[in-house]
Amino acid sequence: MVYAKVAKVCKRCKNSQRMMLAPPFWKGIAMVMHNPFTPSFGIIPPYMAGREDLIEELSNAFSNGLGDPNLSTIVSGPRGSGKTALLSFVAEEAASQGWISANTTAATGMLEDILDQATVAARDFLDSLDDKKLKGITIGQFVGFEWENEAPRSGNWRTQMNALLDQLAEHEVGLLITVDEVRVDLEEMRQLARVYQHFVREGRKVALLMAGLPYAVSSLLSDESVSFLRRARKHALGRIPDNDVRDAMNLTIVQGGRAISPAALDTAVRAVDGFPYMMQLVGYRIWAERPASEEISPDDVSRGVELARREMMEGILECAYRELSKGDKRFLAAMLPDAKDSSLADIAERMGVKSNYASQYKRRLLEQGVIGEYQKGYVRFDMPSFREYLQTQLEG
Repeated sequence: MVYAKVAKVCKRCKNSQRMMLAPPFWKGIAMVMHNPFTPSFGIIPPYMAGREDLIEELSNAFSNGLGDPNLSTIVSGPRGSGKTALLSFVAEEAASQGWISANTTAATGMLEDILDQATVAARDFLDSLDDKKLKGITIGQFVGFEWENEAPRSGNWRTQMNALLDQLAEHEVGLLITVDEVRVDLEEMRQLARVYQHFVREGRKVALLMAGLPYAVSSLLSDESVSFLRRARKHALGRIPDNDVRDAMNLTIVQGGRAISPAALDTAVRAVDGFPYMMQLVGYRIWAERPASEEISPDDVSRGVELARREMMEGILECAYRELSKGDKRFLAAMLPDAKDSSLADIAERMGVKSNYASQYKRRLLEQGVIGEYQKGYVRFDMPSFREYLQTQLEG
């Protein structure tokens, strides 16, 4: 089913390409191709590079139904690792298999939002809603829906959800709940986890896909009140292999009606450094340099990469830096003398502390996605350009 979904995405791109290649209104006027890259957070890119295995597992879970452990999944990753886009993509995949979805962000009012979204999404399946029309919409922090002739809701959130799930079950329709930016300090977040446990125990056709920053996911799973979630499948979104980045960028450019030389593409791939958001940002900027040109040149890539790095610094790196403690910064500063990997022993020596003390900061920085550990006892910077950004901040 995953490959059918990918084909659907590609087909959508091809349709767009045919529209973009239509003859211009006036002869001799260069045609500006639509930029196919999507550096906006949460927008599904034309190709979900490097996430095929995870998407296939989740897709199979919707086919398999009850009992598949992937129906309860938690995804973690640093900012810009593609968590929100993945949630959106999986929700579309679920819809292609006859599931409805309720997609929310962890915030006050999220439970009511889930119930409203699920009710509206189910209207085509539920006999009880066949003769009802949407009466009004109120705009607040979340959109609230009011139905004509609908009896006031009664009971708590679990009771109301059970009533909806009972009606969905009559039509063998499943419900996927996606929650972005999980937070352990939110009582509604904990309530969702506790109630979802009962949904599973009762054999309801329901799935839960959650995503958040590594330290937020770690804190949530450490909370005793939601210990049930520790049995969920856990996936950390890491870097995308360069070959996958290269293929995705090239396909996106070609499907968009343009070309790029191998050398220029290699430069763009090196700048991306395996980071999903950076891939979209670099692609967007190198395309935008001369959008009417048939080919993206090395100069386009050079200028576009510089702009992308600047935006990456302002949009991602500054936020990550502000969240660091003084100890975190000391640990990272001790990594700077090394060209790539740093041993924990060397870091501790440079900090003037024992290895077990330095390990506390290593664990914190791993959870925040700032560094990665690719062999035991060795770490490296895991955010593109963060080393350079840190040096600039320390020198300032």
